[in-house]
Amino acid sequence: MTRGWGHAIVAKMAGEVLLVDDALFEEHASTSNHPERPARLVAARAGVVRSGVTTRTLPPADAERAILERVHTASYLDKLEKLRGVRGMIDPDTYVAPRSVEAALRAAGGSAALGRALATRAATRGVALVRPPGHHAEPDRAMGFCLLNNAALAAEGAREGGAKKVAIVDIDVHHGNGTQAIYYSDPNTLYVSLHQWPFYPGTGAVDDRGEGEGLGTTVNVPLSQGADDDVYHEAMRRVVTPALAEFAADVVLVSGGFDAFERDPLASMHVTPNGFADMVSSIVGAAERTRSPVGLILEGGYDLEGLATCLEASARALVESREIKDEGRKLDPRHQAEIERAVLARSEPR
Repeated sequence: MTRGWGHAIVAKMAGEVLLVDDALFEEHASTSNHPERPARLVAARAGVVRSGVTTRTLPPADAERAILERVHTASYLDKLEKLRGVRGMIDPDTYVAPRSVEAALRAAGGSAALGRALATRAATRGVALVRPPGHHAEPDRAMGFCLLNNAALAAEGAREGGAKKVAIVDIDVHHGNGTQAIYYSDPNTLYVSLHQWPFYPGTGAVDDRGEGEGLGTTVNVPLSQGADDDVYHEAMRRVVTPALAEFAADVVLVSGGFDAFERDPLASMHVTPNGFADMVSSIVGAAERTRSPVGLILEGGYDLEGLATCLEASARALVESREIKDEGRKLDPRHQAEIERAVLARSEPR
């Protein structure tokens, strides 16, 4: 039995986790008391170590321009290059330090390398401990602490490795507006997001389902504040895992934000480390049924001990066989209705 993780029953642990990390990620640092700080990376590393999983390092290299332009516009990348060596604010939330652009390029390259490794089956599980985070970065702008969209670059790396269909499950408490925008009309990329609503950045309505050939490959599960482990479990069971099963991706990626944690200072959800382990286990279970490798890319999470403990539980869940109990779970009518709306939206014709 794992430490303090409730009903999670460990059957076995097998395999290794490919780990992306680099000291350069610590150089993205504000001089103010900003929540997206290098101490987050220290906490994330501690979580992986405490998990006890066997890791193999994948040394990251900077992302090349060609793959960056499959995600971001050339004009935005040019603007970002001009911020090398600069310290300041891009918007009220998003800062740059003198080495932030270098760190972002290394994070993007490491994420792409992880996607490529998963697609070629050089590994079946991976974790990218990257900073700055990425899922708010849109094709043409930085936003919400994010400079380059790491999850999207992992998806493009997977395509370089031969994957045709890629699924991205975003468990960050904030909607990944950037990832949604990048793939909104793409039939070969499934984007699923569970997020607090209404909340920053204001996107991710349940009726946002994609457009054109991509209609139906965007799945949003907006949840009001106070959602706990049981609510997230039900959302995974009723919406997320059926979407993964139907899509049958070649590679499954997790935008691993841990700011739905019950004590996170930037949100109002009540998810515990056990709840995050359940979510990752559900995703892994769905991926195993389609023989898809799974990689987790670090996004948010601003309570340091919460980040460490949630990532510890999630890293173990990547490689463990676990029993997740459905019985005895209780949902309040408000959250139940929100999940029902997401189920109905996913059942709409394409």
